[in-house]
Amino acid sequence: MTTEMLFRDDAYLRTATARVLAVGERGIELDRTIFYPQGGGQMGDTGRLLRAPGEAIAIADTRKGDTPERVLHVPAPGSPLPQPGETVTLEIDWARRYRLMRLHTALHLLSCVIPAPVTGGNIAPDKARLDFDIDLSQLNAGRIEQGTNALIAAGAATETVWITDAELDAQPMSVQPPRGAGRVRLLRIPGIDLQPCGGTHVADIAEIGPVRVLKIRSEGKRNKRVEIALSGSG
Repeated sequence: MTTEMLFRDDAYLRTATARVLAVGERGIELDRTIFYPQGGGQMGDTGRLLRAPGEAIAIADTRKGDTPERVLHVPAPGSPLPQPGETVTLEIDWARRYRLMRLHTALHLLSCVIPAPVTGGNIAPDKARLDFDIDLSQLNAGRIEQGTNALIAAGAATETVWITDAELDAQPMSVQPPRGAGRVRLLRIPGIDLQPCGGTHVADIAEIGPVRVLKIRSEGKRNKRVEIALSGSG
């Protein structure tokens, strides 16, 4: 039992229909979904499922199931539950998702502006951060912000490509994705970045808009954290 992940091909889908495969304590499984499950540092989507009678099921979180190809839609406490086999309409919280897309794509640019190995990251709707294996003295908030915003202002289309595990071995990258599925999803920003990533991104980096560096701090001997946010209110 697997879920077709529609967001992999089109991160801008706001609504779709799906069939309920299973309902359990951990969440609702569907045959297809536009909801991104938490992973790669990006928070899971929220939104709602609409039943045929018009009843709404609030989705408070989205998580991976027992395998990477299964998705659990976590209903808010007290929400009604659908029945297996039922057809529902999916609606994501688009404003929240779009902020996540913009910030996630911004982190790809941040990793290019700071030439150091990435040791961790997190993307929430209000802010995002990357951890780097670098000396704290080499991180300057003003230069990082200026460099990242210069790339954003110039704009560039993003592309999603798939390569095999063997092809990935032939071109090692700073970010190492999970292996075993036989193929790996990459985000390509021509002339800027090419990295394994399963998250959702904007179609053009100009959509990110200006970002600001919130703080830079040490999180241990090998982890220096750079936290950013969108400058605009949207």
